[in-house]
Amino acid sequence: MLDRIKACLASLAPAEQRVAHLVLSDPRSFAMQPISVLAQRSHVSKPTVVRFCRSVGYDGLSDFKRKLAGSVSEGVPFIHRSVDADDKTSDIMVKVIDNTVAAFLKYRNDASTVAIDKTAIALVQAYEQGKRIEFFGVGNSAIVAQDAQHKFFRLGINTVVYSDGHMQVMGATLLRPGDCVVIISNSGRTRDLMDACAIARQHGATTIVITASGSPLAAAGHIHLAADHPEGFDRYSPMVSRLLHLLIIDILATCVALRIGGDKLQPLLSEMKNNLRNKRYA
Repeated sequence: MLDRIKACLASLAPAEQRVAHLVLSDPRSFAMQPISVLAQRSHVSKPTVVRFCRSVGYDGLSDFKRKLAGSVSEGVPFIHRSVDADDKTSDIMVKVIDNTVAAFLKYRNDASTVAIDKTAIALVQAYEQGKRIEFFGVGNSAIVAQDAQHKFFRLGINTVVYSDGHMQVMGATLLRPGDCVVIISNSGRTRDLMDACAIARQHGATTIVITASGSPLAAAGHIHLAADHPEGFDRYSPMVSRLLHLLIIDILATCVALRIGGDKLQPLLSEMKNNLRNKRYA
């Protein structure tokens, strides 16, 4: 982002250039301060601060600050560095946590809200029409699929999870138009998941894939939710991709819950919590 601002400097108005120089000199504080402070520090008006953000290609100040904060956080020490055998516990904590936070921020800045909206609409329609909703995943992705089933069950939505390749292929064969299947894979190259996706499409089901951009599975689904975090194969590689997939499921479940309507869900969720609380031992 900073390189982009430097490249735009000559084309900016003099007042906007003052805002640009403030960003370049202190990007971290710029991302955290209110517009009144930014205008005062730049010696410009508040509308000029907003005009600067739009001049360099962003929707406004909030969009600019959000993405600037993500870029700054992705550049802190240890991010994208692997854990070493001689690291102290404090180093390990910083590296693992910062890598995870960076992956989340990158997803927040890059994610397609259009794809998320399409997915939420398809899932709600399948639920309202009494159609099947299924989650497929293998390995770590199977854990994410099970978490998705749990979250949607809390919303009163019955789903099925398959983690076995043969069961996925058989399950896909039973899908029909209006049904939805969410296929989760970090690499997007698992043969069984690819076969299941192709069969589900042949039978008219809506296929939603959570996987890496550019993978075969990404091109095979109707809706692609990009989850781009390549995992290393060294011994100490944190499983950040699984956390990223869990985050995407959280977003989907929240979007679906809001579309179903809080009036229906709130009493149900409250009753669930009370029943669970009553079964706990003192």
